[in-house]
Amino acid sequence: MKRIVIKVGTNVLTRHDGMLDKLIFRQVVVQLVKLIQAGWHPVLVSSGAVGAGRSIIGESGITSEAIRRQVLSAVGQTSLMKRYFELFIEYDIVCAQVLTTKEDFAEGEHYQNMINCFEGLIGQGIVPIVNENDVVSLTELMFTDNDELAGLTASMIGADKLIILSNVDGVYDDAGQVIGLVPFGDNAHRKHISVEKSGMGRGGMHSKVDIATRAAEGGIETFIANGKQDNIVLDILSGSAVGTRFATKEGIK
Repeated sequence: MKRIVIKVGTNVLTRHDGMLDKLIFRQVVVQLVKLIQAGWHPVLVSSGAVGAGRSIIGESGITSEAIRRQVLSAVGQTSLMKRYFELFIEYDIVCAQVLTTKEDFAEGEHYQNMINCFEGLIGQGIVPIVNENDVVSLTELMFTDNDELAGLTASMIGADKLIILSNVDGVYDDAGQVIGLVPFGDNAHRKHISVEKSGMGRGGMHSKVDIATRAAEGGIETFIANGKQDNIVLDILSGSAVGTRFATKEGIK
């Protein structure tokens, strides 16, 4: 049973004006459908709830950033899932919403409940769509970003691969070229990474590289690639030279 976690960031799902990009949603879903047809069991970690909320109610007058995020997310989650549900059901595939907080990944009853939930959904051929529960996640309860959530989810379900999709082509070297391969245990690439965040997302490339490195060390082959590029997930799995691959100790699976 091949398992793959695909994380789609805010900068992939939104346009320059912060509104959701409907075409990208369809591209993501079509690729996941093709993965399922090829025998994969995908889990999608999707940002976009805040952007969806903004698309519906615009810029609210709430001065508190935390409360504004809660409100936009609460409104946006329903719209986000409606969009995914309608796209997947066109292919007779059911998707399910899984909202999490950092507490759910701490060892104990919550953790086991999460495992049971994922196993139940995957066993039924249902695509779990995972996002942080922004309505209740504040300060110490928050993930660093959805990259961290994707890494934790990949580890929890025993994924074979993790693909982190952003709006950049991968990790760049000093000459501005994408680093195609980061060998297992090689940290030389870190000096090339920009510390700046981009667009609407909470995370940045440092976070992505940290998560990718950790996942690879845990035996999960990981990629950072451009989610705006057509068929990027399928290209990665076909072995095309796209994005940055973080190799596991065992090499390519």
